[in-house]
Amino acid sequence: MPPMPSNRGPQGPSTIDKLKMGAMMGGTVGVIIGFIFGTVNIFRYGAGTNGIMRTLGQYMLGSGATFGFFMSIGSVIRTDASPIAVEAFARAQRRPFIMAANTSAFRPRNQ
Repeated sequence: MPPMPSNRGPQGPSTIDKLKMGAMMGGTVGVIIGFIFGTVNIFRYGAGTNGIMRTLGQYMLGSGATFGFFMSIGSVIRTDASPIAVEAFARAQRRPFIMAANTSAFRPRNQ
């Protein structure tokens, strides 16, 4: 017999998943920025004794690792919610409470 489904609602990604996602996004952006910055520096100052590919790779790797690290930390910090924010989110997600109108306020006056 299959297990009973839980009524907890949809589950989001875990903190570890968000850490990995932040590291991948930050690493990708960092590698692209490192490529641009490294290419500009190689054109301006030359590759030096390491050659073009190794110098460009160092720029890309350093920038990607640094930005990926800080982006992963930032995504984990952002997922840590305060109880006030959790309560406000829960209030916003529940169904609205509609009260019955006071019918005596809408009756026309007898003249």
